Amino acid sequence: MTQTLIIGAGITGAALAFQLFRRGEDVTLVSTHAQGGLASAASFGWLNASYFLNHSHYHLRHAGMAAHRRLTEALPGLPTTWQGCLWYEATGDAQEETAADLLALGYKVERLIRSQIVDRLPALGPVPDTALFFPEEGVADPAILARALITASGAAVVRATVQSVTEKKGRATGVLTDLGPLPADRVILATGTGTPELLEPLGFTLPMLQRPGLMIATNALPPICPVVLATPDQEVRQDAKGHLIAPASAGHQGDHAETLGSFPVVVNATLTRLRALFPGHDIHFAHQAMALRPVPGDGLPVVGQGPLKGLWIAVMHSGATLAPVAAELLAEEITGGPESPLLADFRPARFQ
Repeated sequence: MTQTLIIGAGITGAALAFQLFRRGEDVTLVSTHAQGGLASAASFGWLNASYFLNHSHYHLRHAGMAAHRRLTEALPGLPTTWQGCLWYEATGDAQEETAADLLALGYKVERLIRSQIVDRLPALGPVPDTALFFPEEGVADPAILARALITASGAAVVRATVQSVTEKKGRATGVLTDLGPLPADRVILATGTGTPELLEPLGFTLPMLQRPGLMIATNALPPICPVVLATPDQEVRQDAKGHLIAPASAGHQGDHAETLGSFPVVVNATLTRLRALFPGHDIHFAHQAMALRPVPGDGLPVVGQGPLKGLWIAVMHSGATLAPVAAELLAEEITGGPESPLLADFRPARFQ
């Protein structure tokens, strides 16, 4: 039986472990961090294809949403929900252009007027004149999902730090860790921002953007935000325990900031925006999660064969939406299936 090492135990590595397990493969996960990873634990968890960089990216993201639904069928009890998104990050002509573009791609879009917005979100303070509603969209907690997928896969998990990929005659033979060598027939790098360091000794440069992410959770509140809410100033959702979950940057999916700024200042600014959205509620800080988001240099996923035979790469933002479909398609290729057209524009070779 082929032995596969997956480096990284976040949502991408966990989804790959699950898909390879379903194909009868022997998989071991190797991770410095606890199951669930760092970036996955600091994710907003918004599952959508309304944000995309080009048409290929849209189609992969839309396929990602469908792959999430397949996971919920395969593993009943996953805390993935499909409450939809109420969106007015753009207004006026720009909002109508967004609606037209998405409708042309076959995406489900509802145009809402002020009274309809109030009906859906009565706790909202400043109510816009118009908004879009994306009924297909939902939320997952990538860290919880990752742990569930690892359990379902039955994969062994080794807590170790990978120092390098080992190779012989142009083929990956395993990894060298701080605990010693781990041999394998194939290696998959689902290592997020740590991927360039592992690829550089192999003569492969993978550019990554500096994109710190800070996710803030408030105290538990009554149900006031039944949808994913995307406004010009703030994106926010409410979890099952009543906490508002909010990125510290507006429009965080396309955020270009390379630094976060002073932590107290950033947190207070986010809380101020949340209090303006939901006036009359006692909203205060509860906890946070912070990590560098794995954003490749062109903003697009990197999925496919690496610079060695038997070495594969799966690095992407947003893993919350994309990991399940990337894992399905890559597992198929790894085990001898055809290359997927959905991944054609996202191969690592584009950086060589």
